[in-house]
Amino acid sequence: MLQITAFVAFQNSSRYFRNDDEIHTLHFFILPHAYPTMTIQFFGAAQTVTGSMHFISVNGTRLLLDCGLYQGKRAEAYERNRNFPFDASTIDAVILSHAHIDHAGNLPNLVRSGFRGPIYATNATRDLSNVMLYDSAYIQEKDAEFVNKKRKNKHEPLVNPLYSVEDVKQTIAQFVSVGYKQRIQAGNGIRFTYFDAGHILGSAVTVLEIEERGKITRLGFTGDLGRKQMPILKDPEPMGDVDILISESTYGGKIHDPIVGMEKALLEVITKTMERGGKIIVPAFSVGKTQEFVYSLFKLFDEGKLPPINIYVDSPLATNATEIFRLHPECFDEETSKYVLEHEDPFGFNRLKYVRTVEESKKLNDLSGPCIIIASSGMCEAGRILHHLANNIENPKNTILIIGYMAEHTLGHKLVEKQPEVKIFGEPYKLRSEVAVFNSFSAHAGQDELLGYIGAMDKQKLKNIFLVHGEVLQAQKLSAKLQELGFGNVRIPARGEKGEFA
Repeated sequence: MLQITAFVAFQNSSRYFRNDDEIHTLHFFILPHAYPTMTIQFFGAAQTVTGSMHFISVNGTRLLLDCGLYQGKRAEAYERNRNFPFDASTIDAVILSHAHIDHAGNLPNLVRSGFRGPIYATNATRDLSNVMLYDSAYIQEKDAEFVNKKRKNKHEPLVNPLYSVEDVKQTIAQFVSVGYKQRIQAGNGIRFTYFDAGHILGSAVTVLEIEERGKITRLGFTGDLGRKQMPILKDPEPMGDVDILISESTYGGKIHDPIVGMEKALLEVITKTMERGGKIIVPAFSVGKTQEFVYSLFKLFDEGKLPPINIYVDSPLATNATEIFRLHPECFDEETSKYVLEHEDPFGFNRLKYVRTVEESKKLNDLSGPCIIIASSGMCEAGRILHHLANNIENPKNTILIIGYMAEHTLGHKLVEKQPEVKIFGEPYKLRSEVAVFNSFSAHAGQDELLGYIGAMDKQKLKNIFLVHGEVLQAQKLSAKLQELGFGNVRIPARGEKGEFA
C-alpha cells in the first residue's frame, strides 16, 4: 500500500504531512515559482522515548540526527531496529547527540546496511560510544544465545543479534570527533555547531545552519537536554535563537523533585532497607546514571552520613565507561573538578567494587547481608539486572531503587507501576520487594526546565517546534504550555511524518 504526497511550494512557505502506507492515493499540488524544499522526517523517538532518529534532506545532502535502538516489546523492537525505512547507503552523514544506546545504538546496523559516511560526535561521545557499542554487540549475542536455548527446546525459530563486533569496529572507524562550539561543514550549504547539553558526558545540543538560495535557516536539536545543578556535569548551554526546533519532551508533563535534598531522601531509603537486612537493587544506565548515583553515594560517605555498606557496580560497561569519565575532566562542573584536583576519586572510593566477570556477578547472589547492587540495563530489558531482579524481587526485605526513566512496555515501567506480577526471562515473578522511585535523579530536563530553555528563544523567529522523545501525553502537556507562552505551530510528529520547508 502506498501514498505519494508531493508539494511544489512558494518560496518561504512550508507544508507538513504524514505518509500513510495503508492508502493508495496520489496528492500532487503545483504552485507557481517552485523551489526545492528542505525536508525533516521523524523515523524514531516519535511519540515514544526510544530509538531517536530524524532524517534531514536538503541541497542534495541526506543527514541523520542520531541513530538509536528502539526499546519496547521484544518482537516489535527487533523488527523495527533490523529494518531501516530508507536505503542506508544513501545517507551522507550522521550527527550524533550523545552515546546513550537509544540515540547511538543502531549505528553498527546502519553501517552493516551500507552507510559509509562520517559519524560526527564530541570527543567524549566518541570515547563512550566505543565502549558502549562493543558492549551492545556482546549483550545482543549473549541474549540471543540465552533465548535460543529455550526456543530450540520448544522448536521455535531462532533469533540473530542485530550486529556483530566486526560491525562495531567499522562503525568506530567512521567517527569524526568535534569539539563544542566548533562550526563544522556537514554537507552542501550545511554547517553545524555543538553546545553542551549537560545530560551525560559529551552530550550535545546541535544547531544546524542551512543555506538555501541565499537564505540561512537555523535548525536546533536538543538531543536529550540535561538539568542545572546536577552532579558531575556542567549545566546545559543555550543554543541561541533558531527557526526550527526539534526538542525532547521526555518529562514534558512533569516537574522533577528538587535536586536539593535528593541525597537526604536517598539516605533514608538505604538505611531503612539496611535495618531490615535487605539489598538495594538499582537498575541504571551504565553511562551517566551509574556515575551520578555512585557520585551521590561518595558524597554521603565523604560527609559521614551513610553507614558502612558494600556497593557493587555489576557491569563491565559501567566499569569501562567510568574510565572514560576520568579521561574527560573538561566536562566536569566546579564541585567535581575540585574533588579531582584534590586527588580524590569520586568514582572509586573504598567501599565500591566494580564487577566485570560473570563468575563474580553470580557470587553476588550468595550475599546474605545488606548491600547495594547497581546493574544495567537501565530499563531492565537486558543484561545482568535481569538476573539480580529474578533473584531478589520476591524478597520483601529488599528494595528496587528506580533512578531513571522507564519507557512504556519495558520491565522497568512495570516495576514503576508496581504490577503485582512481572515476567523475567519469560517466567512469572511476584513483586514483593519495595519499589522506590527517585525522579530527582533524572538527567532529563523536567517541564519547567524545558520551558525555561525554549522560552528564552525568540518567539517571532522560532516558527516551528517538533516535540519528540516523549510519550504522547507528556508531549501534549509540554505543547500546551509552550502555546501558553506564545509559541505557535507546535507539533508532535508520529513515526514517518514529514515536514517540508522552503
